[in-house]
Amino acid sequence: MASGEHVVYILKCQDETLYTGYTNDLESRIRMHEAGKGAKYTRGRGPFEIMYTCAFETKSAALRAEYKMKRLTRKEKLAIIQAHKKGTCDE
Repeated sequence: MASGEHVVYILKCQDETLYTGYTNDLESRIRMHEAGKGAKYTRGRGPFEIMYTCAFETKSAALRAEYKMKRLTRKEKLAIIQAHKKGTCDE
């Protein structure tokens, strides 16, 4: 993913929980999470594994997708992760 893209991502935390977020610089955002300076939820839950990424043309489209994804159950998020591994990028 190139810097400047609008990306929605799902991380698997060390405690097996899932965290969904948005960024326009994925590498930098992951470094922030790893350093404990990312989202409050991820502090102390690293290391992380990127389970899902999806790039969007606009920030507003990415934020809408992030909002929808954050409302999903764990089971629904895992289904999206599985579908993504097969090559789809659905919100």
